[in-house]
Amino acid sequence: MSEISANTAALGGVLVHVEPGEASRDRVRVAAALAKSMGARLIGLGAEMAQPLVSSPYGGVNTAEWVVAMNKQIDDDLIAAQGAFDLETSGLDSEWRAMREMPARALASAARACDVVVVSAHPQTNYYRAADPAEVVMRSGRPVLVTPAKASPLDGRAVVLAWKDTREARRALQDGLPFMQRAGQVVVVAVCSQDEAGAVQRQVDDVIAYLSRRGVRATAKVSIAPDAGVVGELNATSQAIGADLIIAGAYGQSRLREWVFGGVTRTLMDEPTRHLLLSH
Repeated sequence: MSEISANTAALGGVLVHVEPGEASRDRVRVAAALAKSMGARLIGLGAEMAQPLVSSPYGGVNTAEWVVAMNKQIDDDLIAAQGAFDLETSGLDSEWRAMREMPARALASAARACDVVVVSAHPQTNYYRAADPAEVVMRSGRPVLVTPAKASPLDGRAVVLAWKDTREARRALQDGLPFMQRAGQVVVVAVCSQDEAGAVQRQVDDVIAYLSRRGVRATAKVSIAPDAGVVGELNATSQAIGADLIIAGAYGQSRLREWVFGGVTRTLMDEPTRHLLLSH
């Protein structure tokens, strides 16, 4: 990322979920590098909650012993998570927090102290120990940086902004300013039908003009393609300019205790090829 200027939007805090051992090492390194480059405080959060006790119909379970054992395991995990965090953040402006709570809910609560939350793009996993990125995006009220597996720290010299004329995309445009102001190249990508091309071009021109007033030199790319081709266009443009960050609005709603996302958002999160900054 480029140097911070007086007119560049700043980040005050970066929040990252930390698990014991190697589970979150790459994620913490991404968050630490981001905090350092942005001059921000790094907040590490250890969060874990006991899974519900399921007893077997063929044998008894000593509930009291189970509770003691689970509480001991959580204590040990949180201590180990803090050790993993301290190992990667020596010399940084940082702090540690620990909560006995579902990780996604803990992150959403602690997000009041930060400007961006860093999580991993987990597959189906144990969300009593690992944060569900979908839930963090929907609950936190903050932009969420979703890192791909084995991610390198964010370079950010080239950025793609996904544009659609919606509230979520306008939120992403604002939330992404600290990243776009530090980038050397920004491309605003919009995908639409042939009939919509004129209107969408005018929208993108407005976005380019807004970014210019905020010190961002951006170019536009309006592509004619079906909705199913949006992610392909975003990834192709990112590949062409060497971008390791896509900024996008996240579209979703709660249904039957699960977060149901639109097709583009779900595909970006399920199959990330680079860092994603998602805003809801």
